Amino acid sequence: MDQYKIDFINFMLESQVLKFGDFTLKSGRKSPFFMNAGAYVTGSQLIRLGRFYAQSIHENFGDDFDVLFGPAYKGIPLAVCTAMAYSELYGKEIRYCSNRKEAKDHGDAGILLGSKIKDGDRVVIIEDVTTSGKSIEETYPIVKAQGNVEIVGEIISLNRMEKGLDTDKSALEMISEKYGFKTCAIVTMKDVIEALYDNGDKKVITPEIKKLIDAYYLEYGCK
Repeated sequence: MDQYKIDFINFMLESQVLKFGDFTLKSGRKSPFFMNAGAYVTGSQLIRLGRFYAQSIHENFGDDFDVLFGPAYKGIPLAVCTAMAYSELYGKEIRYCSNRKEAKDHGDAGILLGSKIKDGDRVVIIEDVTTSGKSIEETYPIVKAQGNVEIVGEIISLNRMEKGLDTDKSALEMISEKYGFKTCAIVTMKDVIEALYDNGDKKVITPEIKKLIDAYYLEYGCK
């Protein structure tokens, strides 16, 4: 596993973004782990977060894209901090763009904020996590409505690797198949288990928690 992925897993723990215990998800599923990207709240955390995203984007998509699109609301700071990190790490100026929940009719009018998306732009969509794939149903038409635009792919921070409510496939797999672009995550739960349990000290993922995770994936894991 790449070192930056191990560092990112530890960063999620340090920031109390990734937790283990007993959680009830929006889907109603009882999960032994939970990720809350809203816990990234400080300047230093956002600087580091942007760098991790930039490294993963560079590895998965290369440099041949123009715009980072972060869907409102959580995607907005992700797009901003990652665009800054990309300039710092790779010397390439990437524009950021996000949508408003409601169109603005004065000043910087319209549904978009940040950079406008124009014909010929290649776009990477950036989000925190996706469990059902519903957010892309709103995001995709917004981006495509801006003109002759190519969506290169979508990146999230953590792939939970669990099946959707009506399918045995993960949300990222469903998105890729439906829309025809590449999807990826900085890390997967398989990476997390490898780093913290298989090769870790078993203090965060204890044998007891590992049993709960195994049972969870036996029931909800994607095929």
